[in-house]
Amino acid sequence: MSLHSTPSVHGASGDARGDAHGHGSRRGYRIGVALSIGLTVVPFWLVMSQALSDARVTAAIIFALALIQIVVHVVSFLHLDTRSEGGWTLLAFLFTAVIVVLTIGGSIWVMYHLNVNMMPTPDAAAAPMH
Repeated sequence: MSLHSTPSVHGASGDARGDAHGHGSRRGYRIGVALSIGLTVVPFWLVMSQALSDARVTAAIIFALALIQIVVHVVSFLHLDTRSEGGWTLLAFLFTAVIVVLTIGGSIWVMYHLNVNMMPTPDAAAAPMH
């Protein structure tokens, strides 16, 4: 007997909590995979072919494509939207994202300022100690 032919225990809604929004369709997964592959190949090509002469522009494009890829993964594979579980899963995800961004941004800020303020300057290294 096939797994696909077993009747649902949860009834017509497909979910014990009454949430009618199930997993994505094959078409949705295919679109997500195609977008993910494209959003991975384009930055790889930009770096390997050195298509852009300015490294800052290349880094900015790669960063933007990475953010777009995060959104594609969240929507296509994690199925986070405002309809699932009354929007609470999306709200929890956004709260987590804000905390992670604050933590990483604050860490980079602290390390940058430690580097700037603690590293000896060439003038200080040449000056005699009193």
